[in-house]
Amino acid sequence: MKASDILHLTGLTAKSMVKIIMQSRHCHIERQRHADALVILANGPSLRTTIDTRIDTLRKHTTLAVNFAANAPEFRLLKPDYYVLADPHFFVRTEQDNVQRLWSNIAAAQWGITLFVPSRFRTAARRLAGEGVKVCTFNAVGIEGFRCFERMAFKHNWGMPRPRNVLIPSIMIALTMGYREVYLAGADHSWLKTISVNDSNEVVSIQPHFYKEESKEQARVISEYKGYHLHDILDSFRIAFSSYHSIRAYADAIGAAIYNATEGSFIDAFERKTFPDK
Repeated sequence: MKASDILHLTGLTAKSMVKIIMQSRHCHIERQRHADALVILANGPSLRTTIDTRIDTLRKHTTLAVNFAANAPEFRLLKPDYYVLADPHFFVRTEQDNVQRLWSNIAAAQWGITLFVPSRFRTAARRLAGEGVKVCTFNAVGIEGFRCFERMAFKHNWGMPRPRNVLIPSIMIALTMGYREVYLAGADHSWLKTISVNDSNEVVSIQPHFYKEESKEQARVISEYKGYHLHDILDSFRIAFSSYHSIRAYADAIGAAIYNATEGSFIDAFERKTFPDK
């Protein structure tokens, strides 16, 4: 390894250590060896086909849902075992109709669902989700540095590869819980196909989901993107795809397998494999 690389990794490690001290909190995630596979249901458009063609198989698997999935009718059909929210929007914009409906639907999930939220939103999540939902926390702290340091931080749930989107903490939570076989469905990540710049030099990024997006939520996303330049968006994509390779390295080290069951997915870190009939 070159001296410049060692110096760079030393700086990243030191920065991550400071972040752990300042931002990480004690988080208890129950660990046990799971013999069954976990299917993570990302909200990409391809999940629509998966649900339409394989819903009976999905219902036989242990599943994890994310973000606004609880507002879709399929939420009550699939009855996911786990749910992950990572964006601060869900905790600080609770007056918005879409967010209010999300929390109402999560609170109504009385089939034994476990909700994972960033540690700093623990109190808000417990209040919003109600007593019928088990709330667990994770540290949404981006960790980079020497590989041995990263693995130690990941193992102790001090942080994770930079959590650019909700799929990153979802996979890490699955590994922390002890799942050694994880499948990704609806993880299209094909944003590069839809990104453009209009005549006002505004970045337009269409990120479709498997469910029909409400007009207010579409307007909110468009409004947020107006403050970003194209290089900001592309760098954000780079961070996400890089984080998946860090996750792959960690999974390999602990003997876990992550399979991408999403047809046409842009994620290049995980082996492609359709989740099995159970």
